[in-house]
Amino acid sequence: MNVLVTGAAGYIGSVCSEVLLARGITVIALDNLLEGHREAVPQDAVFCHADLAVRSQIEDVFAKHKIDAVMHFAGEALVAKSVREPSTFYAANVACGVNLLDAMIRHGVKKLIFSSTAATYGEPEIVPIPENHRKNPINPYGKSKLVFEQILADYRAYTGLAYVTLRYFNAAGADDSGEIGELHDPETHLIPLALAASTEDGPELQVFGSDYPTSDGTCVRDYIHVSDLADAHVRALQYLETQQIEKSADVKGGGSLAINLGTGCGHSVLEVIRAAENATGRPVRRKIVPRRPGDPPILVADPAKAQTVLGWTAQRDLADIVSSAWTWMQKNSKGEKAVTAASPCA
Repeated sequence: MNVLVTGAAGYIGSVCSEVLLARGITVIALDNLLEGHREAVPQDAVFCHADLAVRSQIEDVFAKHKIDAVMHFAGEALVAKSVREPSTFYAANVACGVNLLDAMIRHGVKKLIFSSTAATYGEPEIVPIPENHRKNPINPYGKSKLVFEQILADYRAYTGLAYVTLRYFNAAGADDSGEIGELHDPETHLIPLALAASTEDGPELQVFGSDYPTSDGTCVRDYIHVSDLADAHVRALQYLETQQIEKSADVKGGGSLAINLGTGCGHSVLEVIRAAENATGRPVRRKIVPRRPGDPPILVADPAKAQTVLGWTAQRDLADIVSSAWTWMQKNSKGEKAVTAASPCA
């Protein structure tokens, strides 16, 4: 089986590419390298330096490679940036996604795993959050992902596209090989920032708000290990291969599956800080600053559907996540993964 992985030089895309390769699946790795790291793309993947904003480049990838399914990770993902620059998110997460879908349909590729987000739910009315929860995103990032979910339903209706939408909660940690960890520029994710703030040279951690309606006043999130996340993607692909897609009441147009990926257990910012201090044996230097626009107080998944449909449950807890991230950070002070030179898209 040949799988096109978009955003394959990014954090989650690169880990999922490694897992696919380990399970005997051929990976065609696509990335424009504007934010991704070429070093993170597995050596055994066929790398295509291409941009989903350029239709001719996408067409070239599909014309040169036999592709059976697509895992779509490419896009913009920073909530605060989406509030400042919404147009960037609608271009990357909606328009570029449509370019990809059109290429898939032209080449008869009708299996897609879509990297979505818990941000589609907005302020939760029920916690843990089920997949049929009302969708009311409060930032352009979540809105852009929801729009693309709705577009997928339309494509399903007229092309027979088979897809699974995976709504991530907070992916974190280093992969099981210890080779890939979080490296963003700028870094905005809590766990790597908290770990960095425990080192002598790392910047002080900013805690955005201490007056939320939670147990300790800080935001609560559901953290999922990136290797657990990757396993869920492979299971979703297997589902598309072996099961008839059920009609869903979640999305108008039906015929899709939307599945949460989370642990069902939430942790506050202060709890994550304590986990970082336990992992490093050092205090995390921090200061309280005003709330960040677009941050809901609590986002915790109801993971029951993933268990029922995919046979998947998270295997690692917060301590495992933070420990793996700290081990990776110590091993990779420059955040680099040694690989051979880039292979051509051929």
